[in-house]
Amino acid sequence: MSQAEDPRRVERERAGTVGVEDVRELIGPSTPHFALQLRERIAQLIDGLPEGHPARVEGEREIERLERVAYSGQAAGEANDMGERPMPSVSLA
Repeated sequence: MSQAEDPRRVERERAGTVGVEDVRELIGPSTPHFALQLRERIAQLIDGLPEGHPARVEGEREIERLERVAYSGQAAGEANDMGERPMPSVSLA
């Protein structure tokens, strides 16, 4: 994952005009492998925003989700509440 930032997002951050879409741009590539890096980038992005600001609320919610993903991974192939059957496990043995 590149540490390069979108210059427009950096400018909005400096100007204090961060929005929910800025947070959502960062969480697009969220996988267990990058979850902690994304968590830190989102924390930096929302730092300084007032309580209740839509981008801060979204960012804090995503930070919690990214921490869960980072430490527990993403479940794939498990049955869900929509009545789907679980996928069989893949054995590499």
